[in-house]
Order: sequence, then C-alpha cells, then structure tokens
Amino acid sequence: MPTYEYKTKAKNVIDPAKNEYLSRPAVITKIKKLNSDVKHFSFEFPDQLPFIYKPGQFVQVSIFGLGEAPISITSSLEVGQGLELAVRSVGKVTKALHELKEGDEVFIRGPYGNFFPYQEYKGKDILFIAGGIGLIPLRSLINSILKQRQDYGKLWILYGSKCPADCVYIDELEKWSKLDGVEVLLTVDSATEGWKGNVGVVTTLFEKIEFNAENTIAYLCGPPIMIKFANVALEERGMDPSDVITTMEMHMKCGIGKCGHCALGHKYCCTDGPVFSFAELKTLGAEE
Repeated sequence: MPTYEYKTKAKNVIDPAKNEYLSRPAVITKIKKLNSDVKHFSFEFPDQLPFIYKPGQFVQVSIFGLGEAPISITSSLEVGQGLELAVRSVGKVTKALHELKEGDEVFIRGPYGNFFPYQEYKGKDILFIAGGIGLIPLRSLINSILKQRQDYGKLWILYGSKCPADCVYIDELEKWSKLDGVEVLLTVDSATEGWKGNVGVVTTLFEKIEFNAENTIAYLCGPPIMIKFANVALEERGMDPSDVITTMEMHMKCGIGKCGHCALGHKYCCTDGPVFSFAELKTLGAEE
C-alpha cells in the first residue's frame, strides 16, 4: 500500500488531531489472532502527532474503496503514541482489515464519544462484566485501573463466552487473575471437551462472588440480552442504577451524529455516548 507522508510544518495543512472529519494514516505494526473471528491490531501514526483518547471511546477505521467501520479502542493510554484495536470479521471493511498484513496502512479518524468514568471512583470496589467480544472495550478500562491499582478496592472480572474457542485475551485474563485483590471468573454457554470451568450465562457467576453494593461500581459490555439481564440482576442485589455503567458501542455507524443510526431516545449513542449508566438508559427507554 502507498506510504502517506504528513507534513506537520507545512502551511494550510489541517491537524487531523483537531479535526473530527479528517482521517490520519496509521500503519499496522503487529497482528495477533485472538480467535477464529477476532484479530488484535497494533498501529502507529506516521505523522507522529499524539493520539489522545480515554477508555470507552472509539474510532472510525477506513480502507480506501471499501468504506469505514466504527471500532472500540482496546488499548490504554500507557501505550504512548500508538493505538490498539481488536476487530471481529463481520462486514466488508472488517473482513478486508483481516486480510491486511503488518506494514500495511489504513486511515483512522477520531477518537469519538464519551468515556468510562473511573477516576472519581477511587476507593471503590470494581466489578467488570463482559460477554464475548465485550471484553475488548473493557480491556482498556481494566488496564487503566490496574495502572492505579492502589487507588481502588477489590476487582472482579466476570467473563462469559459461547464456547471456550470464542474466548479472547485468555493470556491476559490469566495474568490478571494472579494479581492481588483481583478475582477472575470465566464461564461458557456450551462446554467442549477439556473444559473444566463454569458453564452457564455470565450472570450465573454472580452466585460465586460477594460484593458490597453500596461500595461497588459495575462496568458491563456484551450482547444486548446480556446487558439487560446483568443490569436487572445487579439492581436486584442492591446496586444503584447510576453505579452500573455500560457501553452501547455496537450501535454506532457514522460516529458524529449525522446518520441517526444510533439514536437512543432523544440522544445519539455516538455523540452522547457510547457510555451510559443504567439510570440514563432507563430515562431513554433503552434499558431493554
């Protein structure tokens, strides 16, 4: 693919970091296969301008001649000027992205949307609930909080998948489980030969943990049906809906509030979200 040279000192050149409509070239530096449908991509920006983002935000990835796709950021701010995205091959653009190799170039614009609030919850216990590829955007938040581990209480990471082969970031889940004050529980809907872990939907893992609802903040990401029942289950266990936070990242399309594809009540998921509390979703009529 052609190399794009960005002249940062040239006159009349718009800084892509300050223009939400302008894409930036990004070079793939590393590709890691997470499962049969998901690959983890690491990128660097040839223009060498900083890429500033927060956990929960997303970007638009484009490939010339094919279009673009909104993808949640999975890296944490500690990776420097690079960017990490995990992508499932489900459409024209994402399938083409899966065919690229290290050294190939795509274009990225963003970041967009709001982000997971977490700095204001220092001292709280944190409960992460992920289903399938819902672990991808939560990974950014998990690693950000782990960088400030001393500022938070107990951490639980509950992860459910359809089957063992569909799980992502297994190596990182194992690493997190060995950290002090971090408990990781996995479950699958359907066990295969050799699986010795839990079987059932992710909400069945609630029976295996004890948490103080008044001192816990929950972060959720996964299929809509999982989010719905997890929200209800947490409320039944005494959690305030404003302390249950999720991301509706799968609703995005254009990313800048123009197409109306991601409307939630009177708000747009891409510009007012994608991160919402369960309390906010109730007011929008989008909790189901």
